Amino acid sequence: MKDIIDIVLLLALPASGKSEVRRYLAHQSPETCRRDFHMGTTVQLDDFPYVHMMRRLDDELAAMGKPRVFFQAPDKPFANPFDWGTLIELINEDYADTVSKKKVNPPCAVVHLYGRIDAAAQKAGITPRFAALSEEIKKQLPAKLGKEARALLDEKQAGYPDTLDGKTVVIEFARGGADGSALPLKKPFGYGYSLSMLSDEILEKAKILYVWVTPEESRRKNSARANPDDPGSILHHGVPLEVMLKDYGTDDMDWLEKNSEKPGTITITARGKAYRLPVGRFDNRVDKTSFLRGEIKDWPQESVKAVHDGLRSALDKLI
Repeated sequence: MKDIIDIVLLLALPASGKSEVRRYLAHQSPETCRRDFHMGTTVQLDDFPYVHMMRRLDDELAAMGKPRVFFQAPDKPFANPFDWGTLIELINEDYADTVSKKKVNPPCAVVHLYGRIDAAAQKAGITPRFAALSEEIKKQLPAKLGKEARALLDEKQAGYPDTLDGKTVVIEFARGGADGSALPLKKPFGYGYSLSMLSDEILEKAKILYVWVTPEESRRKNSARANPDDPGSILHHGVPLEVMLKDYGTDDMDWLEKNSEKPGTITITARGKAYRLPVGRFDNRVDKTSFLRGEIKDWPQESVKAVHDGLRSALDKLI
């Protein structure tokens, strides 16, 4: 049996502590990660930057007096909820590009980014939206979004390791459904749908680290962490309250685990094949992780120990 987990799917409701966990793991020595967490040096993938850039395009269109194309409004959910699948297709592409170390240098980072989003949306069953914009509008966007789009591409390509041997790819995303929804959640909501959209290459190696909080605690922590001056930040972005209630008012991880064919796993069927993904829970219902957003020198040792022990217990279940 391998002592290093190839792919960890880091899943939880927003503000549950996923990004703080990532930060903690990133500051551990390779020896500690291997010994205590069964993880190599981490390679990080996340769908939040794409959500942020979708909102940025919508904001620029609204400023031009044009309709938004991704979201109902700045503080509301997706106009087409199948964009949850769009995000997964972008993760699939990021993983494949990381494996192959694919590098590109497009003349326009904006056209490249939103072209990727259009292509991913088509795979999720959505008509392209950027391509449908007028040429007049498209000509204005590089000046408004070019710096952010280029930074996102550069950061992605700079993160490619020389090899994934001995590394652990950490893929972070949050999914859920409306408050009060019956289970199982209907697609395209919840983890059942989004996990089924992951590529076979990911599902064959993936194991789940689930950061467990209640929806109420998720909303509390989301409000506490939100920094309106840093909306694109992984650690400090806030999710609008209506989105928290309609997209993250509940989640289906507990239902999926209880209804799996094998204890300690969830069963996902993708493209006619069943995958049984092991699940380890890090219990953060009583907040253990918010301190990790602060300066490392200020981390209290007793709090560090609680995080360390909790992660070790959860990740032990994945080996």
